[in-house]
Amino acid sequence: MAQNKRNEFEENQIKLADFAKILSHPARWAILATLAQHQSCICGQIVEVLPLAQATVSQHLKELKNAGFIDGHIDGVKSCYCINWQQLNQAIELLNTSLQQLQTLQPTKGCC
Repeated sequence: MAQNKRNEFEENQIKLADFAKILSHPARWAILATLAQHQSCICGQIVEVLPLAQATVSQHLKELKNAGFIDGHIDGVKSCYCINWQQLNQAIELLNTSLQQLQTLQPTKGCC
């Protein structure tokens, strides 16, 4: 039986991988950009700006919500969403810090 080696990595590496997995689809980036541009909760307009079916958009919203990148609530028959800036800023900070740490290890000479 295969063993899951995920827990053998550092906590930050696991978080980065989780963030990368959630943000790896362009539709999710488009959803975040749409929410950020409106600077308030959006109820129903997300489907109108994406070239995807309602069911597909709903699945991407679910993934973003489960990851904590967006918050949502039901308003009558519509679901409303907004960015969870605290969670998103944590992801941005972790990504920036990790990339800067990698950059400090960049060799002064090319390797290949």
